[in-house]
Amino acid sequence: MQTLLQVERLSVAFSSDAGRHCAVDDISFSIAPGESFALVGESGSGKSVTSLAILRLLDPRAQVAGNVLFDRENWLQLSERDMTARCGRDAAMIFQEPMTALNPVMSIGKQIAEAIRIHQRELSRAAVHRRAIEALDSVSIPDPAARFDDCPHQFSGGQRQRIMIAMALVNRPRLLIADEPTTALDVTVQAQILDLLRELKQRSNAAMLFISHDLSVVAQIAERVAVMRRGKIVEMATCAQIFADPQHPYTRSLLAAVPTMRSRRDAPLTVAMDGAVADGELIEISSGHWTRARR
Repeated sequence: MQTLLQVERLSVAFSSDAGRHCAVDDISFSIAPGESFALVGESGSGKSVTSLAILRLLDPRAQVAGNVLFDRENWLQLSERDMTARCGRDAAMIFQEPMTALNPVMSIGKQIAEAIRIHQRELSRAAVHRRAIEALDSVSIPDPAARFDDCPHQFSGGQRQRIMIAMALVNRPRLLIADEPTTALDVTVQAQILDLLRELKQRSNAAMLFISHDLSVVAQIAERVAVMRRGKIVEMATCAQIFADPQHPYTRSLLAAVPTMRSRRDAPLTVAMDGAVADGELIEISSGHWTRARR
């Protein structure tokens, strides 16, 4: 299978007065064109740090090791200028909270137009304006031409997330990174955003790295899943394998914490911690199914 993104033995550490903390610990995975791959785990497991390391968006003081190969080019070895040229054009990111990612005093149309001009300087002002409106229309913003000059606070939460998706996709990147894109949305809007992401991904054949703590969301959009715990990948398999035959105790704990109609309303939803991380290498126990521990 062709590979677009290959992450090899990626590690990220931060140093402070309290000592050195390893946020991502020697993880490897790959994503093919048109594939949806999810990193799932609780807060603090290293998911978002992984995505920021891929795009070189971490604080310069972060200690990053390993390789991030995009179409065989190692992004960790590029100059800052070359990497800036690739962010937004080859790969783009949808951040978790659009109200903090969008400029609150700049119209949404101008923000999308700015993203176009950075990577497509040959376009005229009229062409940029037209393409920005088309981007808003592609994510179903009503009457996009009339709302071009509106600011982020004039839109609902779901609409702001759609605007973030339009901004990420306007330059037709081959890799889309979505970091908890539905966390702050209600269930109905969440389903609409997931449907939109699936539709846009199929239309562009872009690869997608989807980051979430919610396995019920991951089940709706991912084809393969890697479960992270304390900076390590503890299990990796197809989405069907993860849900039908979870092998690692932490994966089973995450699945048990997903509420269902049979869940006791008076019982807390908790994830078991003890014995959840196994040392040693990931072992392939069946085709495409890797884990650090057996039953």
